[in-house]
Formats: sequence, structure tokens, C-alpha cells
Amino acid sequence: MPQLNSVIDLSHHNQNLDFQAIKDQGQILAIIHKATQGLLYVDPTYQSHSTDAAGAGLLWGAYHFGTGSDGIEQAQHFLDFVNPSPQTLLVLDFEANHQGPSMNLEEARAFVTHIHEATGRWPGLYSGHYIKQLLGTSQDPVLANCWFWLAQYSPTAVVPPNWDTWTLWQYTDGAAGPPPHDVPGAGLCDRDKFNGDEPALRSLWGA
Repeated sequence: MPQLNSVIDLSHHNQNLDFQAIKDQGQILAIIHKATQGLLYVDPTYQSHSTDAAGAGLLWGAYHFGTGSDGIEQAQHFLDFVNPSPQTLLVLDFEANHQGPSMNLEEARAFVTHIHEATGRWPGLYSGHYIKQLLGTSQDPVLANCWFWLAQYSPTAVVPPNWDTWTLWQYTDGAAGPPPHDVPGAGLCDRDKFNGDEPALRSLWGA
């Protein structure tokens, strides 16, 4: 199966972005941007970056950084802020929180189930070492409904047994992991491979 190195993910930490330059370099087709975290936080650059990316003709996605608090309330906070269209890719960022309590499996299940009930589609689940640590070799039938976005900065993708394969693979954070690390218009950034061809990528986005 072909793999496209055509997705980047961004947040307020990424500055001086030129979305037209990102599009014009020809390889990047889609952006996934941090929108919310926990119960209250919103990314202050999300809305303006969304507008600029749409103007450049890039596919757009939003992610929520999960924390150790009510999963349904976090999901509703995310939906209220993003107000997603059918073409907005939705993702739960499920990793250890170094600034407070981390989201647990029960809260993650509540989050993704609420997104599904509200939108009719399962979000993606972004995780790496954290989900492997929590699940081990066991299965989680609720989270298995989500397509899997692997975070692993190494030459080889190792997918938890809960999924058959990865859909997206964040292979670098702009420093660690195999090259390339940068993108014209964005500089050094998180880069992601898609496990498929361009029509499949656009299908995942509902485009």
C-alpha cells in the first residue's frame, strides 16, 4: 500500500506560518491543529489558522488534548469550540499529561463515544507509548472503533494489538525521528505519514 508523507500537525507553538507556501510546495495536503485541552482551554491560534488553511485549499482537522477529567464534558467543549463541518477531521490526543492529571481509559471511551453520538463518526485516536502502557496486549472494543494515529519517532511503526494497522503515523516532532523534519512555510514541525493514497486520504477527511 502506498504511504503519503502529506500531513502535518500544528498548535500555538508553531509560529510564522505561511499556509499558501505550505500548499504550494506540493506535498502537504492536510493539517491537523490543536483546538482544545481539558475542560476550558482553547488554542488561541486555532480559528485564524483554520481560516488561512482553508484559503490555501488545505484539508483541515482538529484535535483535543485529553486530561484527567470528565470525558463527555471534554468532548462537548471540543465540539462547541470547533463547530466541525463534515470535512473537519476530529481526533483525541491521548497521551500522558505532564501538567496535571492524565486522561484514563474510561475517560477516553466516554470522549470518543460522545463524539460518535454527536457527529455520527468516530474520531481518530492519537497515542504512542501511553496507550501501549495502558492496554498492553489487551483489547479495548470501544477505542478500537477509532482509526489509529501512531506517535513513534523511529524508522519502524509498532502498532498496539488493539488495531490492525496505523492510519496516520507521526514519525517526527521536527527533531527526533527519521527525516524529513521540516516543511516550507512551516519550518520544523510534527510530520505525519498517511497509510494509503490520496483518494483514501480525502475519503478519511470526508472530502
